[in-house]
Amino acid sequence: MTPGRWLLVVVLVAALAFAVQGGEFSTLQWMELRRQERAERALLTDLQRKVDSLARYARAVQNDPELQEKIAREEHGMLRRGEHAFILEEDRDRKP
Repeated sequence: MTPGRWLLVVVLVAALAFAVQGGEFSTLQWMELRRQERAERALLTDLQRKVDSLARYARAVQNDPELQEKIAREEHGMLRRGEHAFILEEDRDRKP
């Protein structure tokens, strides 16, 4: 090969290397950014699902009498009229 052809090959290889790795973002950086974008989109989808679920639960708490009763009984210890609560305590002073 003549020196002119060698120079052309070197210039083409340098141009190809610059095209792959040069510029503002290299190809590897671009691929990493794409991976991060996919991860963020997946996280966003998961968070949107959770927000939707919580919004449905909030509507149910406001509008569903059965759920309201369940919360009142479980979290606040409320009773219906005529019901009695029995609290069983262990006798700690008694020796086995």
